[in-house]
Amino acid sequence: MDVFENIVDFLNAILWGSEDSPLIFSAGILGFLLIITGVYMTVRMRFIQVRKFPHFFRVLFHSFKPEHSGGISPFEAFATSLAARVGAGNIGGVAIAITLGGPGAVFWMWVIALMGMATAMVEATLAQVFKHRDETEGKNLFRGGPAYYMERGLNARWMGILFSIFLLLAFPFVFNALQANTLAVAMDNAFSVDPLVTGIVTAVLAGFIIFGGIKRIARFAEIVVPAMAIAYLAVGLVVVFINIDVVPETLGLIVRSAFGMEEVVGGFAGYAISQALVQGIKRGLFSNEAGLGSAPNTAATADIRHPGSQGFIQSIGVFIDTVVVCTTTALIILLSGVWQPGRDYVDGVVLTQDSLSASVGAWGGQFVAIALIFFAFTSIVANYYYGETSILFMNGDHRILIPVKIAVIGMVIFGSQAAVPVVWDMADAALGLMAVVNLVAILLLSRIAFRVIDDYEKQLKQGVDPLFHRDDFPDLDNKIDSNVWIPDREERAPT
Repeated sequence: MDVFENIVDFLNAILWGSEDSPLIFSAGILGFLLIITGVYMTVRMRFIQVRKFPHFFRVLFHSFKPEHSGGISPFEAFATSLAARVGAGNIGGVAIAITLGGPGAVFWMWVIALMGMATAMVEATLAQVFKHRDETEGKNLFRGGPAYYMERGLNARWMGILFSIFLLLAFPFVFNALQANTLAVAMDNAFSVDPLVTGIVTAVLAGFIIFGGIKRIARFAEIVVPAMAIAYLAVGLVVVFINIDVVPETLGLIVRSAFGMEEVVGGFAGYAISQALVQGIKRGLFSNEAGLGSAPNTAATADIRHPGSQGFIQSIGVFIDTVVVCTTTALIILLSGVWQPGRDYVDGVVLTQDSLSASVGAWGGQFVAIALIFFAFTSIVANYYYGETSILFMNGDHRILIPVKIAVIGMVIFGSQAAVPVVWDMADAALGLMAVVNLVAILLLSRIAFRVIDDYEKQLKQGVDPLFHRDDFPDLDNKIDSNVWIPDREERAPT
């Protein structure tokens, strides 16, 4: 076990940096790649997440129906990816980020999310362009994601297999163990429920959804995720209103801490900045998944007219996850007075529970546990689908999915019993490996995404509902699935 933990620690030091690293490299290889990618794509698309911000919501509000009967609607695809995003990272992960990196970690979570919106748009657009039709489970169903755009766009199946292996280790297994672990801790703290009982019940219910296929997963996520997110945000607003007089000071604390201004007197500014930066990037990526390569797997399932529109829809998911939901958790913690600098909180979710209880009463901790029942459960279901897509990319035989589903359910039970630090370390290593592979791929394919998004914006300016035409991209003709994007032109009706 010690050898395994040493290997995990070594990988995390390379991927995420270490305390001994210079400030510019304190976030490791992955932090450097995330920042470079986000800045490049933001500048290249002329700050699209700012200049087109209202359009993000306009597309989302018109995404409830698939283009063809039997397909997955853009909103269902969005809700499924949001189900994976909104989970333990938003409640327990934010608490850990503040514990290890101080309030300044929240600022860097905002930064990585705002840049990540551009990254998420590119990877979701690529997933749509290179998706393929898979009607094994029903009519007009699609599969796609990083493995597919690596194989079709870069002609590098080996790269897609490597990514699939990392994703398979990360999401259906390690991350599901993490979700189950956070949920078990919360239920034990709030209701004194034995973690093993929580693990077994969660595994059984997850199995029912997982064995129902992507249609059942999408329908479930479409209903549960928005309802629980709204309820959680409503409680967060209650905390803000209760403490409205200190909200400006708290926001100022977040910004000052991000640049070490709170620690300058003590001579620890550089260390404080590096810790805030590392934790902000690490927990921000774990939460919003921008650039990670996970969300594109569900983005590809949407039955839609133009790849660019799903890019907009998936991008807004990053904003909702980090700038909205994670900030809600951060304010719950920082406004409560429970958190104290330098104090060690091993179980992040307990800090969030205690903080909410301090503001609204004992029911606050119980509410967090109930919220996690839905957040963690929907994440477990969506995480499985990511793994399923990776398996079918490597081996198209659907029969192999049955033992995998059983193994995933078993991992949920294991996670409810695992030690918290070990699970989080495993999650960080798995996350980092797949993110590096995906970031390299989308940087190499970014020009294709830029052209597709430019085509989308051009059609918007012409006053038409954007429609993707293969014959506008002849160089991609032999790379795009002919059963997905047909070459025949359709009349472009005015919007």
